[in-house]
Amino acid sequence: MRHLIISVLSILFLTNCSTKSELPENPNIVIILADDMGYGDVQALNPKSNIPTPNLNRLAEEGIIFMDAHSPSAVCTPTRYGLLTGRYSWRSRLKRGVQNGYGEPLIETDRPTIATLLKEVGYKTGIVGKWHLGLGFQKNENGEFDFSKSVTYSPNNVGFDYSYIIPASLDFPPYVYIENTEITEFPSIVEEVSSFPGFWRKGERSPDFVMEETLDHLLYKANGFIENNANKENPFLLYFPLTAPHKPVLPHERFRGETELGVYGDFVHQVDWTVGEVLKKLDELKIAENTLVIYTSDNGSFMYRRNAGELDHLTDETLQQFDETNHTSNYVFRGTKADIWEAGHHVPFFVRWPKNIKAGSKVDNTISLTDIYSTLSQILNHPQIPGSGEDSFSFYPLLNGNGSQYSRVPVIHHSVSGMFSIRKGDWKLVLGNGSGGREQPKGNAFEKPYQLFNLKEDLSEKNNVIEKYPEIAAELEKECLTIKGED
Repeated sequence: MRHLIISVLSILFLTNCSTKSELPENPNIVIILADDMGYGDVQALNPKSNIPTPNLNRLAEEGIIFMDAHSPSAVCTPTRYGLLTGRYSWRSRLKRGVQNGYGEPLIETDRPTIATLLKEVGYKTGIVGKWHLGLGFQKNENGEFDFSKSVTYSPNNVGFDYSYIIPASLDFPPYVYIENTEITEFPSIVEEVSSFPGFWRKGERSPDFVMEETLDHLLYKANGFIENNANKENPFLLYFPLTAPHKPVLPHERFRGETELGVYGDFVHQVDWTVGEVLKKLDELKIAENTLVIYTSDNGSFMYRRNAGELDHLTDETLQQFDETNHTSNYVFRGTKADIWEAGHHVPFFVRWPKNIKAGSKVDNTISLTDIYSTLSQILNHPQIPGSGEDSFSFYPLLNGNGSQYSRVPVIHHSVSGMFSIRKGDWKLVLGNGSGGREQPKGNAFEKPYQLFNLKEDLSEKNNVIEKYPEIAAELEKECLTIKGED
């Protein structure tokens, strides 16, 4: 009931505060979602980073940096669900972990997404890249997957006019491209397992699917979508979820050796170049001025942070870790990808819209990727369907420097194992006794002692102050359970 009230209030806010005369011409929208890029991988966020990221730096300079943005989960499938639906994935059937490449569809066909929202106001909608939310692969009479048949469910079923995707992460089979509902080439090759940095699992692969060329191929398709839909009567949405720098860490040969941080650094550099090519295409087509570009990541980096002097990726590229004096993929944050600690979900988040937002500013307010849904709703002055996007709150006022008009309920974080934490102002309460992910101690959800941190004073989460402030912990626990639906 509480979430229905929140949704109704959000609609009233959009209706009362936003009129067509106050809102700009509907922009083209490009959402670029990196896969496993850490906050500290980007020079604009981490001046100590030696990975060249000139294009992301440019995006930050020409737009707004959100300093306290969070993925709704510390791993990929649930974050993608939250971004597209404005709803935390733990409200769905996926309570922990991620899907593999053969998983069943997670987003119901009648659930509104940002794509269906934008289609309702005339947008041409497209996705190019990593899906990882389940597909409708058909099976034969023996119960085996039949890749000669069309998929019965694809992004086209949840609002996308055009889709060109890979099923899941680049380390999950089947290794195929799917255009709308058709697999582009039958997967006649069996790809054997490989270890880090070129890590992937054994499975079927199509001859036209070449690991090292995937990012370039998807860029070609993404820029093709932009070209085909630019300067038309109706604007477009391109959702471009990248496959990198997620494992397998396979930079194209032209990027190898371009950084001083091994193949991981080279791969991050290639991601930056890829973003630059999209920005270049917008410039070439003379549509950059009224194109809203959002760049972020689905969770933090998988690269562990190790103490000075320890062996790392530079001494042995098969090691999934950096000596902290060489590089900090997750900045000063504690933990790594999958964890409830900040490294798991505190992500880069840049917004550029030259026609309507001031360049070079920073926002300190806490937001979630789920908030993209309601933000687009407000920008388009198109109220969302009652009951949809219940965990989404528009940050549009923050794009215009109107922080006094911005408010949202506390942000909920979620780890790979299903551990919860709640963020309100400077305070963060972890409802568990460990990382909930990969770093030790992993702990268990809802087992005490809980962890309370003042992130203004302790961004690295080194000091659990729950014994000093038990009343704050109790208040936050109550709020978390209320939002979770256990009030």
